[in-house]
Amino acid sequence: MGAAKLSAKILFIVNPGSGNHQMNYSELIIDHYKATNQEVRIFELPKNCSLDKIKEHIEHSEADRVIAVGGDGTLKLVAECLQGRNIPIGIIPAGSANGMAKELGIPLELEAALQLATNGKAKKIHAIKVNGELCIHLADIGFNAYIIKRFDHLPQRGMLGYARAAWQALWSHHKMDVEIEIKGQQIKTQAAMVVIANATSYGTGVKINPEGDLTDDLFEVILVKKYTVLEILKVKFTELPFNPEKIELFHTKDLCIKTRHKVHFQVDGEYQGKVNRVEAKILPAAIQIITP
Repeated sequence: MGAAKLSAKILFIVNPGSGNHQMNYSELIIDHYKATNQEVRIFELPKNCSLDKIKEHIEHSEADRVIAVGGDGTLKLVAECLQGRNIPIGIIPAGSANGMAKELGIPLELEAALQLATNGKAKKIHAIKVNGELCIHLADIGFNAYIIKRFDHLPQRGMLGYARAAWQALWSHHKMDVEIEIKGQQIKTQAAMVVIANATSYGTGVKINPEGDLTDDLFEVILVKKYTVLEILKVKFTELPFNPEKIELFHTKDLCIKTRHKVHFQVDGEYQGKVNRVEAKILPAAIQIITP
């Protein structure tokens, strides 16, 4: 692992609203670098911060590395600011689920994550443009997006809150009539959810996309015809393939999904509202991420 030069400037973009609010990440980061001569700046995201404001801070800092301190939503904001640029992005996992950090093997422990952010090497990964939004982890319509909508309104965050939202959703979410256009093929079916997958797993640990690769030039589409807890658990705990009667997987560079009625839609854990059309295309080598 090549060390970052000591003169490198590091900008930490901290989302104080991430995770469980029990840690003051800005203070802990300052403490970590106190005994070093590393040049560090911190920008705490105000509520509803615009991309232009974040870009302004990045330009002003003249940073050699920009580190997202938060969950997948915070990482998405930073990635949107640096897409196509030659500035590595680091991750300090501080969200509720930290799906992308787990995907890339980023340490969840703060000191180890800071060491990696300072000294780790960057690799290029692709992203997906989904209805104009940058997706670096997972986007979907249907069941999971509905869970996220419910989760956002629960006072209790973390895995227990997510489980509670999922349990409620199981009893109240209905199947969707979908039409998927992929590689010139049209698929008309009913589905519990359709996942547009850059990564392999949700932050909860469920591996929804066992064939995912962040460095190839394709993304995956997972058509979940029938949501069964047993099917998802089978994928999580065994090497058995999906049951094609319940879950189908496709590789593609672009796709279009239409639904008869408006359906719940999320990108990287952020609820986007209801839509009846989703268009997605691959963005090859879109961002540089610091990884172990």
